[in-house]
Amino acid sequence: QVQLVESGGGLVQSGESLRLSCAASGSIFTIYNMAWYRQAQGKQRELVALIAMGGSTNYADSVKGRATISRDNAKNTVYVQMDSLKPEDTAVYYCYVVASTVLGPKSFWGQGTQVTVSS
Repeated sequence: QVQLVESGGGLVQSGESLRLSCAASGSIFTIYNMAWYRQAQGKQRELVALIAMGGSTNYADSVKGRATISRDNAKNTVYVQMDSLKPEDTAVYYCYVVASTVLGPKSFWGQGTQVTVSS
């Protein structure tokens, strides 16, 4: 069993910053990719940022220059620092992890954390 616990969401004003955290625990051998997705009301879930095991990163065009994803492998935790937040960043943010388990490579989703940016 693998659990992803997210934290850091909330209500902020336009231009402010937030840092989201996601800690993985349970029967994990190795964590490969870690990522943040988001889903705004009425829209499809989309990738925000991804960080591979080796540290390479990928960002959605909409957050490039405003988001920084990082990971602490010792803590099995992924972070995303979101700066200069805009109302269009309002969404539920989900942590996503690909890890090796006793059943082989598996992907896992967090429960989601709401980020609301007021104008």
